Amino acid sequence: MSTATNGQGALEGAVIAVAGAAGPAGRATLLRLAEAGATVVAADADAARLAEAVDAARYAHGGATVTGDTVDLLDLEATRGWADRTEKEFGRVDGLVHLVGGWRGSASFAETDLADWDLLEKLLIRTVQHTSLAFEGPLGRSGNGRFLLVSAAGASKPTAGNAAYAASKAAAEAWTLALGDAFRKAGGEDGPKAAAAILVVKALVNDQMRAERPNAKFAGFTDVKDLAQAVSGVWERPAQEVNGQRLWLTPEA
Repeated sequence: MSTATNGQGALEGAVIAVAGAAGPAGRATLLRLAEAGATVVAADADAARLAEAVDAARYAHGGATVTGDTVDLLDLEATRGWADRTEKEFGRVDGLVHLVGGWRGSASFAETDLADWDLLEKLLIRTVQHTSLAFEGPLGRSGNGRFLLVSAAGASKPTAGNAAYAASKAAAEAWTLALGDAFRKAGGEDGPKAAAAILVVKALVNDQMRAERPNAKFAGFTDVKDLAQAVSGVWERPAQEVNGQRLWLTPEA
């Protein structure tokens, strides 16, 4: 089954894997991809929350194929197994959306706790390494594959209390850009047939956060529904245009 490369049908029939699918951004992304006609293969370490997210996407879009797989993305072989199973079952993989998140910070640079780095290195870097290594082959074979990392503006402009977080995000961005270079080289003179790109936000906000803090402004934050729309839109642009790019959803730092 082939996919269109532009217009409204860009995701019709595409097979998209979503890592870290059980959180608010994951839920919004599952809904948007299912609405666009994609087969969505969701993964998360939290089986109960993942099942809820998958059921919500299926319910909202009757007839959509949305599956859930509990995967330990800190285990490279388990991640490779997820990629292999997905390609074998559906015949192709057209995307990997990386939404595994986490945040730790401190009041000042001097108060930075290196235990925060140990945690964030696993969540924000190791999972990117494992998913990219596992899905590079399938995405390259797709003909229109996309690896999408959601990152933060702080990676380009770190603050004193965000050293561990900003450094982790910067490392994840560098790793993703290296994957983009691999896609570029594989495409040769014809240009890349797959793309690795970074969606940059200041921070994310969702309806629950607004309900809990009705007086908060959340200035510059990106709503998870807008992020999901931006994710789906990447398939509507040529691989050569988005490969190796930071796509800013907030004013550039």
